[in-house]
Amino acid sequence: MIEVLVVDDDFHVAEINAAYVAQVPGFRVAGRAHTAAQALAVLERGRIDLVLLDHYLPDETGLALVRRLRQLGHRTDVIMVTAARDVATVQEAMRSGALQYLVKPFGFSGLRAKLEGYAALRRTVAGVGGRGEAGQEQVDRIFGAFRAADSAHAELPKGHSAATVALIRQVLDGAGHPLSAHEVAARAGVSRSTAQRYLKHLERSGHVTLTLKYGDTGRPEHRYRWARGH
Repeated sequence: MIEVLVVDDDFHVAEINAAYVAQVPGFRVAGRAHTAAQALAVLERGRIDLVLLDHYLPDETGLALVRRLRQLGHRTDVIMVTAARDVATVQEAMRSGALQYLVKPFGFSGLRAKLEGYAALRRTVAGVGGRGEAGQEQVDRIFGAFRAADSAHAELPKGHSAATVALIRQVLDGAGHPLSAHEVAARAGVSRSTAQRYLKHLERSGHVTLTLKYGDTGRPEHRYRWARGH
C-alpha cells in the first residue's frame, strides 16, 4: 500500500481529500495534518510515501515545508494540492521537487488521475531496476510515466483504469518486441478479454501500434507494441 499524508489547513477539505484517496486502490491515508508543524511531526514518526500538500498553511507555506523536508533528508514524494495558481508558485514547486501540481477546485477524477500517475511512476522505477543505473530509454520512461498516465486517463472510456493502462505499457515496453493479447494478459496478470479491450482502445487512440503476424493457419495474429513518443 502507498501511505499518504493529507495536509490542508481546512479540516473539511482535508477530510474530502482523504476520502478521495481511500477510494483509489493501492493507496491508504496514513494521517492528516492542518499545519506544517503537524505534517513534519507525522513524517518524523513513521513511513509516508506521498504527501498531498496545500500551499497555504497557517505557520509556513507548503513550498517552504518541502524545502525544509529536503534539508532534513526526507525523501517523501510530494504532490501539491492547492488553490495557488500563479506561475511563480508553480515554477517554485517544480524547482523544489514536487512531482505534480493539482489546482483547486477539483473532483475525485482529477485527484485519482494524479494518484494513478504516481503509482505508475513507482512501478516504472521498480521495473527499470530501482536504485540501479538507467540508460536513456529507461530515463525517458521514468520521466514520461506521469505524462503517459495523465494522457491515457483523459482519453479512457468509462470503466477503464489508468493504472491498468500503465501496467500494459510496462509490459509492452519491457518486452522488446510486439506481443499478442494473450501474451500481454499473461504478463500483466489480467484476463485476455481485458487485455484485448484495453489494447483495442490504445490502438485506436494511437498509444499502441498493431501489426499482423501470419502463421500456418492463414489467420493473422494481432501483435502490439507501445508507440514511441507516447
